[in-house]
Amino acid sequence: MKSVVIHAEGSVRVEERPVPQIQDADDVLVRIVCSGLCGSDIPRIFAKGAHYYPITLGHEFSGYVEATGSQVDDLTPGDAVACVPLLPCFSCPQCEKGYFSLCKQYQFVGSRSEGGNAEFIVVKRANLYRLPADMSIEDGAFIEPITVGLHAFHLAQGCEGKNVVIVGAGTIGLLAMQCAQALGARSVTAIDINEDKLALASSLGATQVFNSKTLSAAEIHAGLQENRFEQLILETAGTPQTVSLAIDIAGPRAQVALVGTLHHDLTLSAGTFGQILRKELTLLGSWMNYSAPWPGVEWETAARLLTEKKLQLAPLIAHIGDSESFAHAIQSLNGSPMQGKILLRLG
Repeated sequence: MKSVVIHAEGSVRVEERPVPQIQDADDVLVRIVCSGLCGSDIPRIFAKGAHYYPITLGHEFSGYVEATGSQVDDLTPGDAVACVPLLPCFSCPQCEKGYFSLCKQYQFVGSRSEGGNAEFIVVKRANLYRLPADMSIEDGAFIEPITVGLHAFHLAQGCEGKNVVIVGAGTIGLLAMQCAQALGARSVTAIDINEDKLALASSLGATQVFNSKTLSAAEIHAGLQENRFEQLILETAGTPQTVSLAIDIAGPRAQVALVGTLHHDLTLSAGTFGQILRKELTLLGSWMNYSAPWPGVEWETAARLLTEKKLQLAPLIAHIGDSESFAHAIQSLNGSPMQGKILLRLG
């Protein structure tokens, strides 16, 4: 089978690999149709951030069941499925409370084991979510990134009736923005430094947008005055500057959900830290995208919104192609962030 393989020197190669075989009773062999590149994959490719090399990445994928182990009795060949990449232990104190994202003994598809940027993969039954019959198989590859924002909403006790502010209009941010609209947010604001991303946010229905490269935090805060109460701010960009910005622009008693992963140290000024106290802000750390019962309400909600056609995915796709085209698009990044989702489409 063809597999897009990452080597330690940042080389992305299409190689022939053996089709994996079912070994355990709870294994499932999946024929992959569509797989997406995640922003978290970029340091694995270009900054020696993977657990081992060579490795096939890919944790955002969908496909069809080819075969199952003897203990899998709720999936049959031909069923459409999407990857649930985390595999918690299900027995530690965190897992027993349903805090699966906080399990310390987990495995992860496409990071700690081979992933879905290939024609076939074998995963555990717990790593698969059955897709509704009326959902496009390609849309299934977006379920995992959709659930990232939905997990933050879950931790914040929902977004209905709230003024949602998305800091960072990348794929995760724009998916979260659309989910907020669909789930009854009172208003949805997008903030970024890229005018093209802000224009896309506007076209997808943002109530208002702000460019934080040309506007100060004080100016953005003033622009949010009409919607200053019942705010839920999602920081999705994952930079020290945007974390500080999220706090500085927040309204009274706002919820600030920190979703983006930092790769540099964060230092808050005394003034910004004081805003947390003086505005009585609630800071929420949001890690991954799971809740009980496994894999969580986030996954059910994502599937429902996709089935109901509440989310526009096509405008978020920068590139879609076969293995060679996909590998070339990744290599061309040379470590830079994606400017839209890069997708592998297999026949």
